[in-house]
Amino acid sequence: MTDSAAWKPLTPEQRHVIENAGTEPPGTGRLLHHKGEGTYTCARCDSPLFVSDSKFESGCGWPSFDDSVPGAVRELPDPDGRRVEIRCAHCDGHLGHVFRGEGFTSRDTRHCVNSLSIDFEPGRRRLAFFAGGCFWGVEHLLQQVPGVHRVDSGYMGGRTANPTYREVCGGTTGHAETVRVSYDPEVVSFEELAKVFFEIHDPTQVNRQGPDVGTQYRSAVYYEGPEQEAVTRELVAELEARGYRVATEVAPAGVFWPAEDFHQDYLEHNPGGHMCHVRVKRFD
Repeated sequence: MTDSAAWKPLTPEQRHVIENAGTEPPGTGRLLHHKGEGTYTCARCDSPLFVSDSKFESGCGWPSFDDSVPGAVRELPDPDGRRVEIRCAHCDGHLGHVFRGEGFTSRDTRHCVNSLSIDFEPGRRRLAFFAGGCFWGVEHLLQQVPGVHRVDSGYMGGRTANPTYREVCGGTTGHAETVRVSYDPEVVSFEELAKVFFEIHDPTQVNRQGPDVGTQYRSAVYYEGPEQEAVTRELVAELEARGYRVATEVAPAGVFWPAEDFHQDYLEHNPGGHMCHVRVKRFD
């Protein structure tokens, strides 16, 4: 994978924390006492991690949150054998640790996060991940939906880290060509986005989409949290009730590997480029 605009460049201090699981000195983080309404995002991949109303003052010396965006934070045992480490679910960057049973808030949870691992932006933001054939067309059409901030092309659902386009096309990585949709949930809902997704590709085709054939072109929804999963399964059931034999994979979102810069906004830069996606009305 080349350096992609979908992952932001890091300072040496950020690399120490995010890539090497380091810790910034307590009381020094720029976001420790930050107040504002919005979303705290991953400093590397820009994924939404925490909303501002989950932030509280714990006195521990690092930003504290009692809840996270569904599906955005992954927990795993810390190498010290005592604590629980938290990482960004979509780039595997180190965030800090999570503690429970301290009684700080009614949620009884404290995500203790390095300021170097996060950024802040005003407003609400969520992510959705869709795979529906060649990502050029899926990206292009979803970008046109009101409320969508940005769509990035990449790879998800496989077993190979840092895959290249050539490797994914070779069929050995297990990844699907996937788009990451960043959207404002106060303008457009996940259900509305998922309906568009099911209408801009053929969800009945298996390991292909039009002339593009291979497992990397399979149909999939990689959900963040139980709400997105429930909505997706309801839509699949609705399509099946209408007679469609839906082949769409429904699975938890994992690490999203951004595609090479060449693939980002491909049809915007190449208006006459290949696109096999046309919207077909499938819902009332």
